[in-house]
Amino acid sequence: MRPASVGFQCPDCVAAGRASIRQPRRTTNARLAVARLGPVTTGLIAANVLAFLVTVATAGGQIMANYRSPIFAEFATAPILVADGEWWRMLSGAFLHYGLTHLAVNMFSLYVLGRDLEQYLGSARYAAVYFLSAIGGSVAVLLFAAPFTSVAGASGAIFGLLGATGIALYQRKANLRSLFAILAINVFISFLPGISLAAHAGGFLIGAAAGAIVIYGKRRDQAIVAGLIALGAVLIALTVLGAGLLLG
Repeated sequence: MRPASVGFQCPDCVAAGRASIRQPRRTTNARLAVARLGPVTTGLIAANVLAFLVTVATAGGQIMANYRSPIFAEFATAPILVADGEWWRMLSGAFLHYGLTHLAVNMFSLYVLGRDLEQYLGSARYAAVYFLSAIGGSVAVLLFAAPFTSVAGASGAIFGLLGATGIALYQRKANLRSLFAILAINVFISFLPGISLAAHAGGFLIGAAAGAIVIYGKRRDQAIVAGLIALGAVLIALTVLGAGLLLG
């Protein structure tokens, strides 16, 4: 495993993922870039950047103050509003970012983690891990954050990718020291003001669980689908529980 400035690369995971990909003889540079990065990771980065540009435009062009956009009021993850029936916030908040720095850090982390993990898991399973992790982070916010807080960002999903990568490395008997070092740094960052520890922890745990289902499912599609559906059902139950607790 090779540590990077944000995240890390797993040579074993890359080799295993690339071995299953048949490269076309002729292709455009754009298609080649998508093939190397992965279609899901490419799409997620594009969606996050597009959402950021829309918030900047609707905030009067303020790149570092895009949170003034009315879009945040409608789509950021806010526990009390989720409990009031605005369920879309459990996922929509994962595509919003507070300022250019927030976006850049998360998208670079997604690039570093996603390009290897998507090749290793396969695009469909990787997408399932990502979105379950994003919702898992929101569930943790709903259960443990202040009711009137407002949370946005893809970091819950990215922590989920980190958890799934840890499972992949463990399954391949790789050295986990670099993973623990990176995790320790990110845990420290999670305690800084303005950072949602709950979202990070929830995303990491759900990502690790989803990663274990996919990786240890050993290509048995029915078992993997059943496991992911069961995990999704747990998240739905916890969401209903959290909403009920907030409403009393």
